[in-house]
Amino acid sequence: MTARTPRKDAARNRAAVLAAADDLFARCESPAAVTMADIAAAAGVGKATLFRGFGDRTGLIRALFEARLEPIRAAVESGPPPLGPAAPPLRRVPALLDAVLCFKLDNRHLALALEDTGGDSPYRTEHYERWHRTLQGLLDRIEGFTGSAYAAHALLAATRADLVEHLVVQQGMGREELRANLADYAATVLASRPSPG
Repeated sequence: MTARTPRKDAARNRAAVLAAADDLFARCESPAAVTMADIAAAAGVGKATLFRGFGDRTGLIRALFEARLEPIRAAVESGPPPLGPAAPPLRRVPALLDAVLCFKLDNRHLALALEDTGGDSPYRTEHYERWHRTLQGLLDRIEGFTGSAYAAHALLAATRADLVEHLVVQQGMGREELRANLADYAATVLASRPSPG
């Protein structure tokens, strides 16, 4: 019975830390301003608990991002159309981009914080590589479509958190306008494949 207590405490602490970090990133003016000390204080745990559980700030941000992104990943892997595998690629590509855009809109500061963890390049983050691989795989399944690796990068660039932040804050674009523009852009890219003989 005693052996289970630390595991329960660890699970409870992890949940408290992720909830506190989620709240802090949602309310912050700048993702860079959210520190490990802030998160520890908000979660009611010591900083050592954070470092033990997540390694560092980047590890914590990645864990939170992955937890928030899980419903989209599950829908892509096994959900119903238009995101799920039963839908044809021409429907899944715009649906995936829309889901990623909506996620970035709902989690702008968290997404910005994660994109800043890629060292010299945000394109080397694990989540970016996963979405690129998924999108390229879908584009490869579209008959006659060429240049899928580059096209996947170009399409994902339209959902980058820094671009979303700029369009929302600096350009005053609303959610539905952004979604419509992305849908039009994706349709243009997908229509660029040669028409069948």
